[in-house]
Amino acid sequence: MTDLFDVLADPTRRDIVDLLRSPSHPQREMSVGELVESLGITQPTVSKHLKVLRESGLVSVREDGQHRYYRFDDAALGAVRTWVGGTACRLQPAACS
Repeated sequence: MTDLFDVLADPTRRDIVDLLRSPSHPQREMSVGELVESLGITQPTVSKHLKVLRESGLVSVREDGQHRYYRFDDAALGAVRTWVGGTACRLQPAACS
């Protein structure tokens, strides 16, 4: 399993996740071309980061002909939420009662 903290340590990948989670994209899906335009970086760079995000489970891809549309997958953060919640309970047990 990929360490999500390592995946999200990269600022470009965080920018991609932020774009895919953005309320300005109500369909919550973006093509590689839209991401390239929004980020102002090259298509190969965006594709490289999308591959890492896809392999970690943070984004999913939908193919439509020759186009690929990417979407943030919130479920991948479940393990992080569980870990953070457990840490919070150990630090402040009253908050978890």
